[in-house]
Amino acid sequence: MPRPVVVGLDGSSESLAAADWAAREALRRGLPLRLVHAWEGGTAQGVPGPPELAAPRYWSQRILRGALDRLGERYPQVRLSADQVPRSAADALAAAGDEAELLVLGSRAFSGFGGFMAGSVALATVARATRPVVLVRARHSLESEHLPDAGGGPALSTPYRAVVVGVDPAQHCDEVLAFAFESAMMRAAVLRAVYAWQLPYLPGAVVARAGSTMGGAAERSLRAVLGPWREKFPVVEVDELVPEGRAGLRLTLAAQDAGLLVVGRRIRPARVGTHTGPVAHAVMHHVRCPVAVVPHE
Repeated sequence: MPRPVVVGLDGSSESLAAADWAAREALRRGLPLRLVHAWEGGTAQGVPGPPELAAPRYWSQRILRGALDRLGERYPQVRLSADQVPRSAADALAAAGDEAELLVLGSRAFSGFGGFMAGSVALATVARATRPVVLVRARHSLESEHLPDAGGGPALSTPYRAVVVGVDPAQHCDEVLAFAFESAMMRAAVLRAVYAWQLPYLPGAVVARAGSTMGGAAERSLRAVLGPWREKFPVVEVDELVPEGRAGLRLTLAAQDAGLLVVGRRIRPARVGTHTGPVAHAVMHHVRCPVAVVPHE
């Protein structure tokens, strides 16, 4: 039985944008879409709760019904289901994500310090996820996935924007590259592979020579990692970028005009505790397009 695409709903504009993105992704992948709403005051389905929970239970059900009606009208080809889960949001979403092909969440944004902030539930869920998680901003739409028209306006008939993937040749990243190549292939989009590297501290007289040497080595490393994937996905056009600098910043810049950014998150042993990793943490806070965080060993 195929894993569904799962989207977490809380009634916010971010979660509604995430639901639309998830429905389009389910359609691209030929998978069902499961809607999940969690609230800690809930009870198991079919079990009556105390009277004081009647109002929040009503609003929870209304969120799911409204989303089902909205998505059913917009995406009639997608098989939909919905569940109200009586657990904390992070617990419910992490559990639902474990059974999903991918989990889609709305990501809150605010102006200030020139950047954005992923919500606490999204951060906690990403840190615990064992399957890919995609974070979507409010106001993201189908037009946002496509390049602008000749006049610079939103369009639906233009090609999809590029998929950007962060690559570290020193790390095992098969899951990350598989997700990125598949995403680019489904969209007939360019895949922009970025390997950011940094020079160690060196005397000024040798910086230029060392930079040229390390830049060339970075190009060869990235080419070697991507070689087998180019053969597996020959229809995907790949641009290879090896900028010098911090990975989080370079990926943020590379994704400014992208339709999707894909990064990895290494799964740590339980004793180390949950984490998102510095690169995933940086892009979740600052990148405007949807961000896919793919766990890997």
